[in-house]
Amino acid sequence: MERQLWNAIVQIVMEVDKPELSFNFQFCIVQVLRVWFWAVIHDRPVSWATCSENWPPDLLHFPIPSDSTMSRRMRSSAVQQTLLVVEERVLSPNNSTQLVWMIDGKPLPIGGCSKDRQSGYGRAASSMARGYKLHALIGKNGEIAQWRVAPMNKDERTMAKRMVKSSKVVGYIVGDKNYDSNPLHQICDETGRLQLVARRRKGSHRALAKGRHAAGRLRSKDMLEDPFPEFANDLMQQRNSIERFFGNLCNWGGGLACLPSWVRTWKRVHRWVQAKLILSRIKILPIT
Repeated sequence: MERQLWNAIVQIVMEVDKPELSFNFQFCIVQVLRVWFWAVIHDRPVSWATCSENWPPDLLHFPIPSDSTMSRRMRSSAVQQTLLVVEERVLSPNNSTQLVWMIDGKPLPIGGCSKDRQSGYGRAASSMARGYKLHALIGKNGEIAQWRVAPMNKDERTMAKRMVKSSKVVGYIVGDKNYDSNPLHQICDETGRLQLVARRRKGSHRALAKGRHAAGRLRSKDMLEDPFPEFANDLMQQRNSIERFFGNLCNWGGGLACLPSWVRTWKRVHRWVQAKLILSRIKILPIT
């Protein structure tokens, strides 16, 4: 499985349009990303992948950059731009007719004794934890319209507003009751193409607070609390797709099970999660 994934991602990297390189570089972008994805697939640090003894002999047909070279090149704009192109090709939705999208967050906890000052302490799954959180806007078939990584204490509604502003999706966005907020509903209304559906945070048995409410919030309330809410209930049932997505993201060797000890600070966490999302998508569906 690891070799098949690695061959697939290397093929995609070789096919995308790569930025121009200076003649000062000894290793091209493809060589750098070969080593990077070999490390990520095996859940090992880059220093492990720069050792030739950790490669099958039949794959060592190219020179391997040193650990310091990898560290420097992975931070370069050319490599980062190539990763963005690969990400867009692999993760972007292909079905423009899809009208139901799910939004949620997945905690990425780290150890409490970590010295990572960019991490945050906030709500995880039924508990409090320190670390980061993956925020995603996905379709029911696993297409990722938008995703972000933020410290654990960053409000999910704040990240949702950023993803909605950047996305081009049309239709319904379904979330849990934590996403029930007037500012988020207002942003969806302003797009003219999105309706957020989320149950009220304080329950349907309580009246709405006094004051003005976004039109989208009132529509969501009417849909979910209608005497015949079959359509709204069907939308909420489809929200389970994002739970399955996060589960499938973690339940295979090489998946995003946790943040290892060498993945700290936001830039490294973002790059690690980006690679895991790309590999997970390739594993599920062939990319053409």
